[in-house]
Amino acid sequence: MAPPDTRTQILDAAERLFAERGFRGTSVRAITDLAGANLAAVGYHFGSKAELLAQVVRRVIEPINAAQCAELDRLLARPPDPTVTELVEAFAGPLFDETPAGDEGGARTSRLIVMIFGDPAEEMRNWTGPAEETVRDRYLAAFARALPGLSPEELWFRMRGILAVTAVDRVEVYNRCPPACVSPVAGEATQRWAITFLAAAMSAPPTET
Repeated sequence: MAPPDTRTQILDAAERLFAERGFRGTSVRAITDLAGANLAAVGYHFGSKAELLAQVVRRVIEPINAAQCAELDRLLARPPDPTVTELVEAFAGPLFDETPAGDEGGARTSRLIVMIFGDPAEEMRNWTGPAEETVRDRYLAAFARALPGLSPEELWFRMRGILAVTAVDRVEVYNRCPPACVSPVAGEATQRWAITFLAAAMSAPPTET
């Protein structure tokens, strides 16, 4: 197997460091040192550190987004409108599938998702593009039909909760024990527990104001 090219090596190194240190805590030199590349390579392949971040995040998010869209398409292709539980499973299932318990790559992806939520750097909040916004808007619309009593703001808050719960669980499982101790059965059980919990949270009555 041929070794990864310089661009891929930089993406791999940046994904690891951004997930561990955040945007401001990661220098271009640290990325290129880990990748075994020269400093100019980041500018040549990505233009800037901010664009490198965007490419790192999209590389790990795009397979999740594609699976989420495919699941939503499947649900919407048949009447009646999907239930809250079905929507939660369609939205959260790919997060579990792409970040398997005990897998180092899955844990790194989950750390990156957690970092996106918590990093104060503006670049961490502005990486999204039209593709990510389309997935968000499609699910918001589907959940709004299933939960007509929720305001758009509270609905989006609850959807962010799905992302946060899933990502934190994947990181915690990986940190708690060596990968070999996580069985496939345990991973499937965790996903079922999460779907039950998250569907109940999404279905809760609107918060009184």
